[in-house]
Amino acid sequence: MRKVTKSDPINIRLVQTEDIETLFNIRIRVKENYQSREEIAALGITPVSVAKMLQIDCCAWIAEIEGQPVGFSIANLTEKTIFGIFVLPEFENKGIGRALMDTTEDWFKNKGIKEIWLLTGNDPSLRAYGFYLHLGWTPVGVESEGVMKGEMKFVRNL
Repeated sequence: MRKVTKSDPINIRLVQTEDIETLFNIRIRVKENYQSREEIAALGITPVSVAKMLQIDCCAWIAEIEGQPVGFSIANLTEKTIFGIFVLPEFENKGIGRALMDTTEDWFKNKGIKEIWLLTGNDPSLRAYGFYLHLGWTPVGVESEGVMKGEMKFVRNL
């Protein structure tokens, strides 16, 4: 198999219902912020719930290199939130996360949203934490309640 480089074209496309299982397969393969399918299901995130979310107020994109799914992002319009961006470990540092973030932010801009937010681990040594800072996101504090208690909240003005 050929080694993928930053110069390889990244195709970003909308997630279709038949892609939902692929999203879960990518999600459970990440190294940082790993959660098993069981842990994700305990949070109420299942293929059925994701399909419903995509029909109501969410949108998701899948990143592909040479037709292979390598990452995805998912966002909620009502909550003005990016739920997550996940990239397979072997495809990190290739611009995929940035491409997914650009696509997701553009979607919010096109919907007239001026401010969006996301949650991630509150440890500054985490790659995601640094990634969001690098892209201009601002940490605004740790969530004190709810399922995501202890996660760092980031905000971005568009």
